[in-house]
This record gives sequence, C-alpha cells and structure tokens, in this order.
Amino acid sequence: MRIRLRRTNLVAIAAALVFVTSALGNRKQPENVPRMAEQKRAVHALNRLTFGPRPGDVDRVTALGADRWIQQQLHPEKIDDSALDLRLTLYPTLRMSSRELAENFPPHPVIKAIADGKQPIPSDRIKRAIYEAQLERYEEKQERKQEAQEDPKTESMTTVPNQASTFPDSKMAMLRSMEPNERFQTVLGMSREERDLLISSLKNELHEFTAGMTPRQRETIEALRNPQQVVTDELLDSKLLRAIYSERQLQEVMTDFWFNHFNVFIGKGADRYLLASYERDVIRPHAFGKFEDLLVATAQSPAMLFYLDNWLSVGPNSDFTNGIPKRYGRFRQRNAPAIATKGKRGGLNENYGRELLELHTLGVNGGYTQKDVTEVARVFTGWTLKGPRQGGGFVFDERKHEPGTKFVLGHRIKPAGEKEGMQILHILAHHPSTAKFICTKLAMRFVSDDPPAELVDRMARTFLKRDGDIREVLKTMLDSPEFWDDNQYRAKVKTPLEFVVSGLRITGADVRDPMALARQLQNMGMPLYGAQPPTGYSMKSDSWVNSSALLGRMNFALALTAGKLKGTQVDADRLLVPENSADSEQTLVFLEKILLAEDVSKQTHDVISARLQDPNISGRKLDDPARPPNVGMIEGLLLGSPEFQKR
Repeated sequence: MRIRLRRTNLVAIAAALVFVTSALGNRKQPENVPRMAEQKRAVHALNRLTFGPRPGDVDRVTALGADRWIQQQLHPEKIDDSALDLRLTLYPTLRMSSRELAENFPPHPVIKAIADGKQPIPSDRIKRAIYEAQLERYEEKQERKQEAQEDPKTESMTTVPNQASTFPDSKMAMLRSMEPNERFQTVLGMSREERDLLISSLKNELHEFTAGMTPRQRETIEALRNPQQVVTDELLDSKLLRAIYSERQLQEVMTDFWFNHFNVFIGKGADRYLLASYERDVIRPHAFGKFEDLLVATAQSPAMLFYLDNWLSVGPNSDFTNGIPKRYGRFRQRNAPAIATKGKRGGLNENYGRELLELHTLGVNGGYTQKDVTEVARVFTGWTLKGPRQGGGFVFDERKHEPGTKFVLGHRIKPAGEKEGMQILHILAHHPSTAKFICTKLAMRFVSDDPPAELVDRMARTFLKRDGDIREVLKTMLDSPEFWDDNQYRAKVKTPLEFVVSGLRITGADVRDPMALARQLQNMGMPLYGAQPPTGYSMKSDSWVNSSALLGRMNFALALTAGKLKGTQVDADRLLVPENSADSEQTLVFLEKILLAEDVSKQTHDVISARLQDPNISGRKLDDPARPPNVGMIEGLLLGSPEFQKR
C-alpha cells in the first residue's frame, strides 16, 4: 500500500529542487568545447531526438551506436511502426478527410442548414441518430431564444437544466452487464433526453462504458452528445499516443516542431475539423523534406487559410469587390484608383502576409517593411476556401485577386494570378534571412536556448546550398561539436508535453485513456493544439521554469508512479528492485541508475536523501523497521528532479 505524501512535505521538496534547478540552469559554460564522453552519447541522443528513452533504450542505442541510430531516425520510412498503427486503428477520424469529418460529425452550420431545409438528413441509421440528436438540441435552443425574446422573464427558467437529474442506478447496472453490441443498440434506441442523461452521468467514465464496442460504435455514443468533441478528442489522443509509442521518434519530434512553427489554434471554428488533415497531410509528410514544399503546403492548407483569415482576404480593386465582369479587367487595371472607391464588398487582410514574413520565413528582423507585408497580402488575395465549415479545400478565386504589379523585398511581381503567390513563396524559401531564422529555431529546439552563432551559420549555409533540405540541415547540426558539447548534456528544460511523455516512456506506462493526460497538460499550461497566437509555444526554459510549474510536475510524477493517473497503468514490479535494497538510501541509488542513468547531481541526491527519513517517503514506521521502502514515492521524486526535467 502506498502512503500519500503530505502537501507540506511536497512543497518543501519542490522548493528545494527549484533551487537546484535554478543553479543547474545558470551554469557558466567554458570557452572550450569538451566533447561528450562516449557513454553519454546514447542518453543525449535519446533525450534530444526523442520524447525520452524507454526502459532498455539506452543499452540498445549504445550497442547500435548513436550515429547509426540517428541515421535510422532520419529515415522514418524505413522504421516499422506497425504497433503504433494498431493502436491508432481505434480512432477512425484520423483517416477521414475534413469533408468526411463534417459529414460524420456535423458542426453547427450543417445542423442549421438541415433545420432551414437547405440540406437533407442522412439516411444511414447511425449517422441519422447523430444528426437527429443535434437537430433536436438545435431546435430546442431556438425555441428558448424565441421564448426569451417574447417574454424575457422566461429565459432563466428555460435555460437552466435540472441539475438534480441522474441516470437511474438500476438501468446503469443493466447497461453495464450487457454485451458491448447490445449495449450500443440499447443506447441508440433511447430518447435523446435519456441518452443525454446517461452520458452526463457517465462524465469521465465514458471510455470504460464503451469498452469492447467497435470504434464506430464508440464514436457514435460520444457524438450523440457532442460530435465536435469526438473529432478533437481523437486528435488529442493520437498526438499523445504517437509521442509515447512511435518508433519513429525523431519524425514525431520534428512534426511537433513544425506544427509549432506553423501554428494553428484548434479552438478557432472550422479548424477543429481541419487540423487532423493539416498535421497528417501537410506537416508530417514534409518534416524531413524541402522547406519550400512545406511552406507551399501550409500556405494552401485550409487550416492555415482559415486560422489567419486569408480565405476572407479580397483585393480592394478586384472584380469581386467592384462587381466588374472579368472581360473588363484591363479597363479596371487602368482605372483602379477611381474604381476602388466604388467597392462595397471585400477587404484586404494582412494577417497571413505578416505572419508569413515574421514567423514562417524571414523572422522579425528579416529585413522586410510594412510595405512588404501589404504587398504580400495583395499577392495572396484569392487564395481562399470553398465551404470551410463543411470541410472544403483550397481554391484560387481570380475574382478576389488584387490586380496589378506588386513589389516585395525589391522583387517586381508581375500580374500572374495564383502564380504570384508561388513566386513569393519561392523567394522567401531561398532567402538568407529565412535560412538563418529557421536554422536558429532548429538549433534552439535541439541544442540550446541561445545556440552558438557559428553552428547556426553552418546550418544556414547547408540550408541555402541544399535547396532548403531539412534532413541535410539536421545532419549538419547533428554532426557538429556543438550538439555533442558536454555542457549541453541535460541542459534544456523540457516543455510540459516533453516532461509528461518522457515520464510515461521511462516508466513503461500502459496508456489506455490518453484524454486524462491531455487534461494534465492543460493544467500545466500547455493544452495540445491550444496555443492561440501564431507564435506557438515557447521553446525556451524561462517560459516553463517556476516554483508553481515545478510543483505541478511533481504532483504529476507522484501520481504516475503511485498508479493514480486515470487511464494509465504502471507495472509496480517492472523495476525489479534488488531484495538486498532494504533501505531507502539503497533504493534511491538503484532508481537513480534506472531512471537517470546515474546522472544525478550531489545536490539533487542530497535533497531527496534528506527526505528519506520521512515515513511517508521511506515507507517505514518506527514500530516496523523491516517494512520495505516506498519505491513508487522515491521514483516519483526522481521524476520530479531537475535532472529528469531537463533533456
């Protein structure tokens, strides 16, 4: 039986470790660049190029050789990832197009179209059940609005549900006793009110309730209440499962890097339905390819077009704005200033043009001006979407495109419709400022918060020489002495995502319900796909290091090793603590070797060791000196240590 650590003790330990973290984080590096000892290379490679080593990974990479292992990771297409693929078969939405997602899990605009008689309801029984449930809910909401308009006094009575209602225990027990298919059919036959009450009563137990059902049945049960949530939950689940279980670890790290670089916020309208395709079809396939290809793919991505509102951008002098037929195009160009004053529709949106220059390519000091931003925005008018809320894709609408010549970064862009945008992307992808900016961010992610200028310059030269080949740029970085500098060993603070996933990987955790972990990340300030600004999440230590954050991480680590995380199991016997490790000090030394490859500072060891006298940690009582140490508690404290929180 595990003993719960009092919060006062936890705060004391966390405070002590905060001091150690601060001290370690401010080490002054010598001018010399000592090469990392060979025995550390495997650990360093695993810490920097994966989401953390699993039990046995260090020995395997050491035996294979870190350099050879890196070459394997740089070619993920040659790595068998069938075990992960099997896990992901439980999430059918991951293989659907954005249009299929909107059809199977209707968003509000689709339901409104049906209610208005503009779209038929599906005939498929399962789809129909989802649509009818949402349609009833929509119509009830409209009725309440109408009643409130007619009599405002009724609003409070009609909008507050009966909080006391719960699904009867006897019926719940009967449902749980059924075979999965019978249970599904029974729920499908319920009235919407009864289904809502059931799902509301289940709260966070819906995963257990749908155990044994087919993926489509499980999705349907969840979609009866909120179809949009099914789409987002499966995307979040898959992100965590890939990070935890994929053998193609560097690809997942690079996918995370590029998604953060070309950030899109999941909470913005249609992007909830567009992100799965964005990560699957745009980011991941181009993670090791040519930067220009990735840049074009993001520019034409429905997710990016919607997120930065470029799909709404219309040229002030375009046919769409002025309502002038296409055949009068030449007249319009000659008389653009006069005609522009007559426009009643459309407007130039500079969001994408600004972020393209500042965040996607050149960087904030990349040598562009506000005039360049405006001109780029004019170039990308007409790059739009057809029915984004129904999962529509990219189209170029020439009617919305701003006519005339543009001037960007000293380049004259002749009128060429969609090709103007492709020309700009080509110029930006091969610009020296882009090479430096992208290589600086890569070096920040993999080497140091403040990467050496010499390393960035070498990477940038490779970027320009090899036509923006990302794999070649990574090779330059990974072959550099700066990457293997002994001073960089466990010197980068993990983000919450990296910390959580590395804890799950090193403990060999079996994750049955990733959504509980997603909630943990939200509590730590890093919800998946949840960065609202286009800058994405910071990669720098100072964004994630403070006493409150450390306490949250310590709580997570202790909950994980104590088996208290919902939907996640950790085998208590996996560590095989030697029988002669009869006291807490010996157990601590053993666990330091298993979890941290013996790379523990004296400060950290002393902080934890000093707390081993506490019965809550040691597992002993004064009247029971033979009681074995609380292995899970000691393990949790090590996962909360500065060494584990760094990579």
